[in-house]
Amino acid sequence: MNEPRQPGEVRMIPIDRVEVLNPRERNGRVFDEIVENIKTIGLKKPITVTPRAAPDGGERYMLVCGEGRLKAFRSLGETTIPALVVHVSDDDAFLMSLAENIARRQCRSLELLAGIRQLHEQGYTPKVIADKTGLTQQYVQGILTLLQQGEERLLVAVEKGSIPLNAALTIVGAGDDDKAIQAALQEAYESGKLRGKQLMDARRVIERRAALGRTTAHRMPRNTSDVSTSSLIHTYQNEVERQKAMVRKAEFAQQRLLFVVGALRQLFADENFVNLLRAEDLATLPKYLSERVWAGGLQK
Repeated sequence: MNEPRQPGEVRMIPIDRVEVLNPRERNGRVFDEIVENIKTIGLKKPITVTPRAAPDGGERYMLVCGEGRLKAFRSLGETTIPALVVHVSDDDAFLMSLAENIARRQCRSLELLAGIRQLHEQGYTPKVIADKTGLTQQYVQGILTLLQQGEERLLVAVEKGSIPLNAALTIVGAGDDDKAIQAALQEAYESGKLRGKQLMDARRVIERRAALGRTTAHRMPRNTSDVSTSSLIHTYQNEVERQKAMVRKAEFAQQRLLFVVGALRQLFADENFVNLLRAEDLATLPKYLSERVWAGGLQK
């Protein structure tokens, strides 16, 4: 059951007295937009904090909501910021902060999943987590099941929309037996859980899961006997194709560079063109190009 939020008051508080309770990484472009928006029209919504006693006898604040706005104000050189001051316990403050981050669903997929796990570890049931974050109880329960099984690859695929949650749970239910997993895929296809591109995505995730493990960390398989011959061949073929693509890109870049060098040599042989560049103070080239345009190195 949702707990009512304590009423608070809005007042100006010192920025240097605010402690970030649940910090998270932020996209640079999004942060720049927040700063520009605040610079142009001001702060539309105050941050939310809860007061605590400071060691110096004064008052400090734990940030509940509004880390981006707080950082934006600080970057603009402001010393105070409008804040809604609420009186809640440490646990409630942490919960409110975590639920706010999850409900926005603008964080990276693993941050969202870690937030659900933190709430569960705090003792909240899937129903309460769903109520507080705006997610469905079925989704929360499914995510917790995948988390408990350590299925990071499937979790990321679910959050990206590559594989439906119910299909991921079907795959997990099949265990590590390759035949059981293939049967689970067949069942998911026939029941309509996996169709078209999603079926192909599911197969790719399963192959990587078999070859590299359930987590997304880059590591060697824990037991080579768990790796099937087909998955090894597929992994090798993918690596070969990647290397071929890199070679093609390198050859294309080399051809473009030769063309540019040849064109520059012809242009710099024209005295009128060189005089024009000098008049515009553009007669120099980057060292990488100059060493190729002029055989003796940089032009004197």
